[in-house]
Amino acid sequence: MRKFYYLIVLFSTLLYSQDKIEAGKKVEEGISFHDAGKFNEAIAKYDEALNLDKDNLFALTEKAMSLESSTKYDDAIEICKHIFQMYPNEDNKTVYLTYGNSLDKFGKSDLAIKIYDSGLIKFPNYYQLYYNKAIALFNLKQNDKAIKAFQKATELNPDHASSFNALAILDSSNRIASILASGRYLVLDNKTSRAKGNLDAVISLMKKGVSQKEDKSISLSIDEETLKNIDKKQKTENDFSSVDLALSMAAALDFDEKNKDQSEIQKFAEKFKTITLVMDEVKKNKKGYYWEFLAPYFIEMNKKNLIEPFANVIYLSSQNKEATEYAEKNSDKIKEFYNWSKNYNWK
Repeated sequence: MRKFYYLIVLFSTLLYSQDKIEAGKKVEEGISFHDAGKFNEAIAKYDEALNLDKDNLFALTEKAMSLESSTKYDDAIEICKHIFQMYPNEDNKTVYLTYGNSLDKFGKSDLAIKIYDSGLIKFPNYYQLYYNKAIALFNLKQNDKAIKAFQKATELNPDHASSFNALAILDSSNRIASILASGRYLVLDNKTSRAKGNLDAVISLMKKGVSQKEDKSISLSIDEETLKNIDKKQKTENDFSSVDLALSMAAALDFDEKNKDQSEIQKFAEKFKTITLVMDEVKKNKKGYYWEFLAPYFIEMNKKNLIEPFANVIYLSSQNKEATEYAEKNSDKIKEFYNWSKNYNWK
């Protein structure tokens, strides 16, 4: 009788193991549908997996994501709640993300932020929670807090292009800060339409306040706030007023007769070198995210003589002919630049 009992237990265990394996296969099929944008088909596969293995964490997590992507926010939220109830001690960081995103897209950004914060208590180094929290804060028009959250996301993951893109836009009133954020973004993405927009923004900011009149004289307009900040004894965080002034002076040299034969990219590179040189010169005691996190990256880039390949890399986003030819003829320099950037020691 005891042998018979053990055989039943063994058989049940084998069946359960087999169901879990088959359920896993169904989930993988569902993920393929999700990645192809076929969310309903993905959800159907996850349901098949759950029929084989009720409360399968993998299937529930992926189903919640597909429900969110198909705008079925209520259903996604309910599954997230169920997961937290069933698996409170598992690695559920992506579930916090799905839960918060569903609330945010449902117009409940304030509740979404609470969910993201709950997730950050358990997973303080998960950059996506900071990034999506920043979006929710932006939706609530809390831009200063959103900027801080985007900054934290980049500190945790310096390769997160979307966070740098957001910073470039939200901090556009600080010309140098915005240029640095866009510059880092373009290192990470120089192929999409969004990249072209970032390059256009950077070029516009670099030339801001400088123009040539019909009589060939140069008009140089310095922002009043910049001039005030230069004279201030008590500096604020992320104050680039002296760098900003130096950039305007460098931009005026674009119209100098001795630079008439320089290409647009060469002029850009010279202006960017000016930014890095002045930052290096005045960096002592400077505070703030841009001074402490991003400025050292570009200062070192210049010291490694990599501004030239950097300039051509970011100009590739506009399909610039000169940049394309440079990349073809100087593949070793492009490779050296990317290797340096990849291995840069973020502080």
